[in-house]
Amino acid sequence: LEVTNKAVENLKAYLSQNNIDSAVRVALMQAAEQALLGLALDESKENDKIFQENDLTFLVDQGLLNTCGSIKVDFIDAGYRSGFSITSANPV
Repeated sequence: LEVTNKAVENLKAYLSQNNIDSAVRVALMQAAEQALLGLALDESKENDKIFQENDLTFLVDQGLLNTCGSIKVDFIDAGYRSGFSITSANPV
């Protein structure tokens, strides 16, 4: 799992502003007719691989990690379309 500095900064800011103390899960999300990788707040589960990045805890299901290969979490500054970008070595 690779998490860019920009993503860490924005996640820390969001968690701090909302007084949230939670791990961040990289998960498969269903959007319309397409499956995408997304972020969610969650607790660790038995099948999770746990990553520590700059005082943040990231969770990825081992099965998802095996399917996706390497995963990159980034933050894209694009005005009103700014947001997190989660990509993987293998398509989901």
